[in-house]
Amino acid sequence: MGILCLLLIAACKPAQQANELLIGGYGALTGSTATFGQSTQKGIEMAVEEVNSSGGLLGKKVRLVMEDDQGKPEEAQTVVSRLINRDRVVAVIGENASSRSLAAAPVCQAAGIPMISPSSTNPKVTEVGNFIFRVCFIDPFQGKVMARFAANSLKVKRMAILRDIKNDYSVGLAEVFTESFEALGGSITGNESYSEGDSDFSAQLTSLKQANPEAVFIPGYYTEAGLIARQARKLGITVPLLGGDGWESPKLWEIGGEALNDCYYSNHYSLNDPSPSVQNFVSSYKKRNSETPDAVAALSYDAAGILFAAIRSAGSIEPAKIRDALAKIQAYSGVTGTITIDEKRNAVKPAVVLRVKNGSLEFVEAVQP
Repeated sequence: MGILCLLLIAACKPAQQANELLIGGYGALTGSTATFGQSTQKGIEMAVEEVNSSGGLLGKKVRLVMEDDQGKPEEAQTVVSRLINRDRVVAVIGENASSRSLAAAPVCQAAGIPMISPSSTNPKVTEVGNFIFRVCFIDPFQGKVMARFAANSLKVKRMAILRDIKNDYSVGLAEVFTESFEALGGSITGNESYSEGDSDFSAQLTSLKQANPEAVFIPGYYTEAGLIARQARKLGITVPLLGGDGWESPKLWEIGGEALNDCYYSNHYSLNDPSPSVQNFVSSYKKRNSETPDAVAALSYDAAGILFAAIRSAGSIEPAKIRDALAKIQAYSGVTGTITIDEKRNAVKPAVVLRVKNGSLEFVEAVQP
């Protein structure tokens, strides 16, 4: 009976062949922010297919092992431990939400396995240790971009803020925005909070309306942003709503609809960018997935791309050597811009501001780091 159990366990365990190179991925494939994890998987898979069609890496075929953390920080820890200890992956790509990256990063750091986050923008993520990287810009930059946009482009003097108090991403981005906007001569006339998963924001919005802002900054995720937009318009708040890259999802318009018209958010790339790298990616992604790639898909594709570039440069699948090569990435030409990894393992790259208009995203401006 004992031997049979061991055989069953072995059969359930993904077998790593001698000619295979396993990389791990994790994200919310289910749960309230499931589009994040689903886009991550599609972006990585596309990069894996392309590298394998070109002969693989170091004579091996790359295989992705993807895990669902259900959008829960504690589950992120569990699945990353599984990827490292069961599957013996050489590197991990994930997560998108900063709170979940912060939960899993210590596991990768302790094991000496490189982790690359596609879109966790909270500065604390890479501060966990020298094996933790990201391919997105960070909130101190994103917050300044939106503060400058509000003050200089929209000519706004009075702002209100509605943040997700339990979300590291939202709290950090709100703090940077506030500091930057006030430094530009603006004032925060209202400041309210909610928690991810809330569906009724009427009390907070009523308070913010009384503060008479010229715009409202909502640095949360698309799930709540769309609902907030609908409820804000219903209460008579007609001013522009602004957000960060957490708004990026094909579900945003589905949730918020026309209430989001002429609202703005910062993002990592624009579908309207005419550069061949962007248009080739968009065309290939549409052909493969029958849908338009969001920024999370593009960032995940780039995360896989710099990982593959680092493995080639290292000439090794030893995690420590891959880590050293990742730290030396300079001017990598990605879909989301030219990526250079700085001394803190953050990506130095531009941001774009997009306007929501009738279900489409219009490019407004690009901001260099």
